[in-house]
Amino acid sequence: MSAVLHKLSPQEVQARIAAGRAVLVDIRESDEFARSHVPGAMSQPLSAFESAHLTIDPGADVVFTCRTGMRTAGACDRLAARVEGEAFVLDGGLDAWAKAGLPVTQDRNAPMEINRQVQITAGSLVLLGVILGFLVAPGWFGLSAFVGAGLTFAGLSGTCAMARLLMQMPWNKAHTSLPAA
Repeated sequence: MSAVLHKLSPQEVQARIAAGRAVLVDIRESDEFARSHVPGAMSQPLSAFESAHLTIDPGADVVFTCRTGMRTAGACDRLAARVEGEAFVLDGGLDAWAKAGLPVTQDRNAPMEINRQVQITAGSLVLLGVILGFLVAPGWFGLSAFVGAGLTFAGLSGTCAMARLLMQMPWNKAHTSLPAA
């Protein structure tokens, strides 16, 4: 039997939080949370969820969120299993919360999320390899093949050398840790 996360609208979540009846748990990675989050949300990245200690009042409703609701939907069994009683999800995630005009804490100085940095870097390298392959020498197509092979390996193994390299860049060092809110 599958666990269910009951959907709540942004307005319903806000009302429950304002009444002190709910705790919002953001399951995005810490770099995403650092960039933007609902004020007062608790950061508990999905990547370390099972080892995390959720310190939530047993009487409070637990509402999970991510950016769009896709991650929470994909992990509903894992999430609901950590909650006594009913578990909830912010329908549409942080995007729906912001679209509803509700407050969002943003830090534009925080680095862009690592996954987006990887996508931009990989896409740029593939494009560069194709352009140079056509304009300079066919050997440059190898750059695109190398990046494609790296992305395939990252998907199969769950490790990404490009992400690890990007995390070492100076612009990503300034905000390496953010305390849970």
